[in-house]
Amino acid sequence: MAPRTRGTETRTPVTADVSVTEAEGVAALARCVGDPLRFANERWSRAPLHRPGADPAAFSDLFSLGDVDHLISAAGLRTPAFRMVADGKPLPPEAYTKSGRIGSRPLADLADPGRIYELFAGGATIVLQSLHRSWPPLTRFCRALELALTHPVQVNVYVTPPASRGLGVHHDGHDVIVAQVYGAKQWDVYERGDDTGAAQPRISNELSPGDALYIPRSFPHAARTARSASVHLTIGILSMTWRDALRRSVDDILADPAFDAPLPVGFAADPSALLAGVAEHLGELAGRVEKLDPAVLAHATAECFWSGRPPLLTGQLQALLALDEIADDTVLRRRPGSVCRLRTVGERLVVSLGDRELRLPLRLEPVLRAVAAAPSLTVGELGGDTLDAAGRLVLARRLVREGLLEVAVG
Repeated sequence: MAPRTRGTETRTPVTADVSVTEAEGVAALARCVGDPLRFANERWSRAPLHRPGADPAAFSDLFSLGDVDHLISAAGLRTPAFRMVADGKPLPPEAYTKSGRIGSRPLADLADPGRIYELFAGGATIVLQSLHRSWPPLTRFCRALELALTHPVQVNVYVTPPASRGLGVHHDGHDVIVAQVYGAKQWDVYERGDDTGAAQPRISNELSPGDALYIPRSFPHAARTARSASVHLTIGILSMTWRDALRRSVDDILADPAFDAPLPVGFAADPSALLAGVAEHLGELAGRVEKLDPAVLAHATAECFWSGRPPLLTGQLQALLALDEIADDTVLRRRPGSVCRLRTVGERLVVSLGDRELRLPLRLEPVLRAVAAAPSLTVGELGGDTLDAAGRLVLARRLVREGLLEVAVG
């Protein structure tokens, strides 16, 4: 595995056969917003969307009320992996944590299940944070959404008792998709800039299991329960912006030592003395910005996203221990959510797998394109006339080891 490289190497555009990953992403997004293309054209960052669910169990494979119980009572949660809020205000962690030990290390931030359940019964909301990092079904689902949106995604779970509210009217700095898992919750969503004390909500609906609600950044909203408790997912979309796309190039220019010279002594006493210098440096900056290649900038922005999508390695320990059992008749498949993007650099094929790159002989490009596009294939189908039996095994085991492929079971 070669380190990710930067600088002056000649690159051809990154290409990939992404039919497998695109299908995962489209299916995940459709579960939340209906028609993904219509959502992208009409709703994305512009307007909220309430999507009633035809199937009350639409999100039950991702999380459940029983999963809440498991995490609180048996998973050894520690803050900040969870928190509690009541009537719009966070509760102090010492109200629902306890001390303990892991090995010889004393801890003071362990979940206290008894206190948590007592506070919940008294009206407090439980917030399970960043479960995309630790709950495999949500990890896979968030990755699938990322493949469709090409924006980073995270997820929190909110567990609210009956006749309660967690947070008051507020707006988020990123888009969210609310997916109702259990019970019901009333949501009011207002227009951007509304005085929510006087305005009527743009959307006012009670979400039932299977329902979803998209709320773009900066739209004020609030939620509350009535007769039943509620469990919902709040899927946060941490959108990459035009500012993000442009900042890196400007920062690279400003990192030139030519911009490190100190301002003149006494500059603050007479700012007019800075005018000529400011004009000179602005002109230098503008000149360099004008010379930037938009294609290079677009490529770098895309790579910034893809390089942050490492393989999802659930089951990898078992896979590593069984590498020697892989044979010509072994069926391999793309790991769910895996990234495989190809480009040529000189006489080498560079295979980007998210957080890592493989540099392989260029003659393997057709082989890797087939791997990228196929949901599954046997080792014997790997390589055609390009590889002999020994070469196929070496490549197959390497791609399993790197997290692109896994042995298909069942």
